[in-house]
Amino acid sequence: MIGPLLLGALIANLVPGLPKFFGSFTGAIFTGALPILAVFFVCLGATIEFKAAPAILRKGGLLLAAKLGCGLIVALSAGRLLGLAPIAGGALAGLSTLALVTAVNDTNGGLYMALMAQYGTPTDAAAYSVMALESGPFLTMVTLGGVGLAAFPWPVLVGAVLPLLLGMALGNLDPEMRAFLRGGVPVLIPFFAFALGATLDLSSVWHAGALGLVLGLGVTAFSGLILFLVDRLGGGNGVAGLAASSTAGNAAAVPMLIAAANPAYAPAAAPATVLVSASIVVTAFATPLVTAWWAGRLALRR
Repeated sequence: MIGPLLLGALIANLVPGLPKFFGSFTGAIFTGALPILAVFFVCLGATIEFKAAPAILRKGGLLLAAKLGCGLIVALSAGRLLGLAPIAGGALAGLSTLALVTAVNDTNGGLYMALMAQYGTPTDAAAYSVMALESGPFLTMVTLGGVGLAAFPWPVLVGAVLPLLLGMALGNLDPEMRAFLRGGVPVLIPFFAFALGATLDLSSVWHAGALGLVLGLGVTAFSGLILFLVDRLGGGNGVAGLAASSTAGNAAAVPMLIAAANPAYAPAAAPATVLVSASIVVTAFATPLVTAWWAGRLALRR
């Protein structure tokens, strides 16, 4: 996610006229994030099985509800303090409610599955089939709308989740289609990442430095604590909850998608993309360390 994103940003900032100069397919790859993302969510939806066992539904539902709860808490708190616009200057320049909610709302599925393969159970790993509903802008729209920070017409809300639902229908009606579409999930990530990077102003990346680090650590600490407690209350050992305390790679696309649905968020979209991208990287390191530490403590107690 990060490599192609930075490459797109470098080219767009160093040679800004390049996409227009070449046009056609070359120009389209710099501006085609939305259609690529639509295809990505169809492929992702195909991996979600309707025939999940009750235990899987219970575990995944608890973690999904906890993630939504994290987003609602952040939206309520940040909405009162920041409103819709990003902070204009100072050490917190670029920070916004949109950046905070987006960073905390979506789990890195690949990272979660990898951690569950090492420290969790098959039920814990399969729970992501339910948690994958976090993917895309739908949950963030619901969160922001639920606390009164945005009004999204119902067609926009349906449109945000429709590609995912279409993929789910295709994957469950035809197992061969599920296997076919599943392969597109990792393939499409660098392409929409590149297109997203081409929309970034690199001067804002500098401002994300320390703030992006703090945001990522805050996401792991805050969402990790809530997910850990929910997992324990639901009968788990807390490992799955901690493993879900990351920011998904595709979350970098959400600020732009939210701004496309509601122009009131347009000023916050670009800096939010930079901060969320930083959170993706930071949580990719912090979440495994915290999960491994707790799993080690559990092993010592046995």
